[in-house]
Amino acid sequence: MGKNNYTCYRFQTIVVGSGAAGLNAAVSLVKEGQTDIAILTEGRMMGTSRNTGSDKQTYYKLTTCGEEADSIRKMAQTLFDGKSMDGDLALIEAALSLRGFYHLVDIGVPFPCNESGEYVGYKTDHDPNQRGTSAGPLTSKYMTEALWKEVERYHIPVYDGFQVIELLTQDTGAEKRVRGIVALNVKEQEPDKAFTVFSADNVIYATGGEAGMYETSVYPVSQTGGMGTALRIGAKGKNLTESQYGIASIKFRWNLSGTFQQVIPRYLSTNADGTEEKEFLEEYFDNPADLVQAIFLKGYQWPFDPRKTLEYGSSLIDLLVYQETVLKGRRVFLDYRKNPSCMEKNGVFDQKLLSEEALQYLKNSDGLWNTPIERLQHMNPDAIKLYQTHGIDIGRELLEIAVCAQHNNGGLSGNQWWESNVKHLFPVGEVNGTHGVYRPGGSALNSGQVGSLRAAQYIAHRYTQEAMDAETIVEVCGQQIREVIDYGRRAWNRQEKTTDLLQEKKNLGIRMSKAGANIRSKSEVRKALAENREQQKRINETGVKNMAELKQLYRIRDLLISQQVYLEAILDYILQGGGSRGSYLIYAKEGEKPLETLPENFRFRSDDDDKAESIQEIEYTPEGCICTWRRIRPIPQQNNWFEKVWREFREDSYYRRESK
Repeated sequence: MGKNNYTCYRFQTIVVGSGAAGLNAAVSLVKEGQTDIAILTEGRMMGTSRNTGSDKQTYYKLTTCGEEADSIRKMAQTLFDGKSMDGDLALIEAALSLRGFYHLVDIGVPFPCNESGEYVGYKTDHDPNQRGTSAGPLTSKYMTEALWKEVERYHIPVYDGFQVIELLTQDTGAEKRVRGIVALNVKEQEPDKAFTVFSADNVIYATGGEAGMYETSVYPVSQTGGMGTALRIGAKGKNLTESQYGIASIKFRWNLSGTFQQVIPRYLSTNADGTEEKEFLEEYFDNPADLVQAIFLKGYQWPFDPRKTLEYGSSLIDLLVYQETVLKGRRVFLDYRKNPSCMEKNGVFDQKLLSEEALQYLKNSDGLWNTPIERLQHMNPDAIKLYQTHGIDIGRELLEIAVCAQHNNGGLSGNQWWESNVKHLFPVGEVNGTHGVYRPGGSALNSGQVGSLRAAQYIAHRYTQEAMDAETIVEVCGQQIREVIDYGRRAWNRQEKTTDLLQEKKNLGIRMSKAGANIRSKSEVRKALAENREQQKRINETGVKNMAELKQLYRIRDLLISQQVYLEAILDYILQGGGSRGSYLIYAKEGEKPLETLPENFRFRSDDDDKAESIQEIEYTPEGCICTWRRIRPIPQQNNWFEKVWREFREDSYYRRESK
């Protein structure tokens, strides 16, 4: 096609994504002195930051309240102890946690402080200190709202309604680097007007987790991710085996952690048509007190953890929910109107089954009321209101649930400045795989703010060249531009061969939720990979009838690439002898079952830490994926003599060091 058949824009740096990490990247660039920038987003009201949360969404940072001693090194050690975590990144996330946090406070995020100005905290999962804080169920939403005001205050251009379909690159021989973006203007109805090229010297990539891969997901429906686009150009994936799963509602997607579980609701299952209601958990817990404690602990221990399936632990509930929904084809609900039957004594809540821990928690929280909904009303009324705003009254109706994908601990690989192996590409936020196997709750929000700041700092100090003009980018990237546009045009010209793309996407998600989520096995992963390859062939030969289908086609194409890479990473991990860890259980014939009455596919063995000091990286090529393993980088031991650091700071010398 001719070079004038599409619109071309030119910016020094483009930020892709409008969540908390992307917006902070844009604001940080301006504060660092770079103003030739723009934000590119499919929709400013879309994405995980804007549309997700929990009962008390946590932000993780250095302790800022009370007498308990904390330090940057201690926090870095906590992050590093999460296994398969690079120590230099852990140190950076600890060191900059307060800068990111207080920036949010200054721009209006309502984190609570006491009368002395101390920002109070609490312990979150995998947290030895009280580093968690929260602005309520909608912490990340408040963050995006405050950051949007900053974007508007600095008059940063925003291109709303653009779907990225290609990252343009140049291979110089010495390195591969980003040169720009091809996007679909989703507001246009004709393909000839929809394709848009953005020339950029740098791309900050803040597209979130690869949410569209899963059928059972707590990611908002508007969140699909964009990793496949980056993987196709050779950006390396890191720790893609490590994702987080847990119990969530599915009509309105929301994590059911914290007080949602600590009020001890009743768990029910039914046939697909709603008949044959039963309390299925009691069949597997011999002691009612163990059942009550397991439900209560789901509040603290929300993510599925195979270690906590043993000895009637809290994650046994996740396995039983999975068994009801996936293996038996039933539906599962939480009932906040009634207590579990084992806790009812003459129609009254029987406190004798509560552990001392649960009793004291409920007593201190004014939660010793008769029914779960009454307890929730006194402990966290906003949790009830949240569902009411989405047309669900949990005081009157059952709440349908499933074990859902919730967070990607892995992602694209980046160095100490969050730059990919593809130079000038900076994945920030959830799309960057900075986390290890076990991350403290709320550390993802901190990581997004820290990583986006680091990317902006490096770009402002090192990558200040102008972007290519329209003619030059066509000379350098013309073939890539033509190929991605021709892919859509060929589909547009095959309208007699259309496919139900919504069903194709659903099938893709079902496959991942079955084979690549919290329950895994070598045979299921291999079967899923074969199905993935067949679906890729089918999608690449299908036609589309309108722009909505064209948009979906590009999305499914890249989701299938992501799914292939994730499944290849999981298979490689299993073949390397990796065991169950993090938030997934891998079938092992020689392992143990949490209960003998459970199916054989729940038999597993723990990882035994044999891969705790290693990181898997994976690179996609059209011929297949290449997996490599490397040792984690330790926490650096630094010479922090003031005069030395001051000199390096004045000279900007650490921006010029070789990054790992």
